[in-house]
Amino acid sequence: MSAQNQMGAERLRQAAALLPGRLREHLEHLPEETQAVVEEIRLRAGQRMTVVTPAGERPVAGCGAALTPQDLSLVLEVATRASAHTALDRVQSGFVTVQGGHRVGLCGTAVMRDGGIHNLRRLSSIAVRVARQVPGAARPVLGQVRREEGVWSTLILSPPGCGKTTLLRDLIRSLSSGEGGPALRVGVADERSEVAALWEGCPQLDVGPRTDVLEGCPKAMGLMMLLRGMNPQVLAADEITAPEDVRALECAANCGVSLLATAHGLDLDDLRRRPLYRNLLELGVFHQVIRLSRDGDRRSCAVLTLET
Repeated sequence: MSAQNQMGAERLRQAAALLPGRLREHLEHLPEETQAVVEEIRLRAGQRMTVVTPAGERPVAGCGAALTPQDLSLVLEVATRASAHTALDRVQSGFVTVQGGHRVGLCGTAVMRDGGIHNLRRLSSIAVRVARQVPGAARPVLGQVRREEGVWSTLILSPPGCGKTTLLRDLIRSLSSGEGGPALRVGVADERSEVAALWEGCPQLDVGPRTDVLEGCPKAMGLMMLLRGMNPQVLAADEITAPEDVRALECAANCGVSLLATAHGLDLDDLRRRPLYRNLLELGVFHQVIRLSRDGDRRSCAVLTLET
């Protein structure tokens, strides 16, 4: 097995440690090449366990018994170190980040309070997203992102599942570590704990030694706090989705900070058809777009310079 596949299989084993023993054993018996590429473990009450790979979602061979609500509760107990009641108080985000950077997504019966989701009871589904890194993922485009002593502000664009966050994370790590040029201070507004995955204050995924991470708050607020408090040379955010995100990026760009961000979309024409992204492009805060695409297991990227 290649070093990258070994790393992938090890990350799956780490995530599978959250499961009851009878379920974990079935994952351990998956073919090595499958273990290396599992992206999610899916658990649904009344259904068999499945895994998500680049080829799609499929049942786990030999795991014929339907899962029970008790199985799901046990997973959450293990994931939260027997503090499930505390973790469930934070379910407004829809997930809990656990040691190793793995993310446990939760569904069930919502308990509402003051117009928002306060808690979940009677869990019905759990999605364990296996945290993966691809060291060197940014290498093919790093030379086009760096410029002299700084960075070209860059928007990473692709449909879901093509590796936007993976590329963003490795760009952050590379710039913070000084690969291909001077080391830079990077501030990351990690609203959904997907980039660095802080666990007790420590990033579970490598984002470099000169990176400051603010997670758990809206991106726009996080970008402004980082800009004011941490003196970043580069600001990064995953998935720009709201007008206030665009305004924060514009403010940061006007303060002389370089930007790295991601957006969902097929191509530039797709972005220009949507008012939010059309406005973002028209502001001229990004110099270029890295467009990612995927055909089965194959991924490709293209760097496109934006007109100014």
